[in-house]
Formats: sequence, structure tokens, C-alpha cells
Amino acid sequence: QPQLVESGGGSVQAGGSLRLSCADSGFIVRPYYMAWFRQAPGKEREGVAVLYTGTDNTYYVDSVKGRFTISQDHANNRLNLQMDSLKPEDTAMYYCAATLFPAQDVWSEREYNFWGQGTQVTVSS
Repeated sequence: QPQLVESGGGSVQAGGSLRLSCADSGFIVRPYYMAWFRQAPGKEREGVAVLYTGTDNTYYVDSVKGRFTISQDHANNRLNLQMDSLKPEDTAMYYCAATLFPAQDVWSEREYNFWGQGTQVTVSS
């Protein structure tokens, strides 16, 4: 059974950095897209960064461009999210997601078949 397990969340002051990691296991074939989503209290879950595993092409939501970097560790089957210059509005539960199929809308959570349990990121001002 495929699994995604996130780690690396925590509390940091504004301007600080955190690195999230997502370990995947049990996939017979590599996921087509992998992504990081986040959900803040009282808000809908939103896509933050997406990676196409075939070419390592990456995509970011405007609010994190230039601050977040999504990357793939091929050797260890890990998806990473380096988060720099963090802001209080980045506070949320962060989820790793994967889809085995080409997605029509990589920002839609409905496209993703597999989800991790989430890791909390809290940024204080």
C-alpha cells in the first residue's frame, strides 16, 4: 500500500526557514506529479508547490515564489520543500500529495490519489 509520511514541521519566527520532507513507499510506479498543499485554520486547502517527477519541472503558487523550493531526492524517494523567508501567513498544516496519473489541474486536490498525514508549520511575528 503506497504511503506518504511528512516530517520537518515546527515553529519558527518570521524570516526563518524550515525544510519539510515527505518519504514515499510502496509505489510500484513513480507518481506522475507530487505536490505540497497547505491548510490554515478556517481556510480551504491550497496547493503550494508541484513537481513533475519525470523532468523535475516545478510550479509554485504566487505567494511562495522565490521563497519556497520543491525538490525530489531520487535516491531516497523523498520530496522536499525548503521554505525560506517565512511569514506568519505561511502558518498551516502542510500535506504531501501524489498522483499516479497526468493531472489536468495540478492545483486541484481532487487530482491527487495519495496524501500524507500532515505536518504543522507555525510562523510567529
